[in-house]
Amino acid sequence: METSAKDQKNKTIFIIIAVVLLLILVGMIIGIVILSGSDQIDVEKVRDIFIIILAFESLVIGGTLIILIVQLALLTNMMQNEIKPILASTKETVKTVKGTSRFISDKAISPILSVAGLLAGGRKLFELVGFIREKKKE
Repeated sequence: METSAKDQKNKTIFIIIAVVLLLILVGMIIGIVILSGSDQIDVEKVRDIFIIILAFESLVIGGTLIILIVQLALLTNMMQNEIKPILASTKETVKTVKGTSRFISDKAISPILSVAGLLAGGRKLFELVGFIREKKKE
């Protein structure tokens, strides 16, 4: 239920942003149409303002790209210096666990299974010979 409310809120925010951007676009088109019929001086002023806005936008995009490159370098550094040693340690741990399980299997489990098999065979032999009577299941 919480995710539905969050999804609905996100959709509402997206719709509001889309409407605002559409209104800005329509306003710019209307402004261009109005300026096309006005004096040359007004058009030059608007052109200069747009050039300043585009220059500022270029600065913002350049700064954002620099931040992105720095973050990418930090991520690469973290991958080399932190994650690779963790993976190496994990591989070593897995090898140790494999060795331990093989040792336990060879030294403890196999002999116990062999003895249990021999005891079961001996019991069955004694049952067949008649020294032990089979218990009847009810």
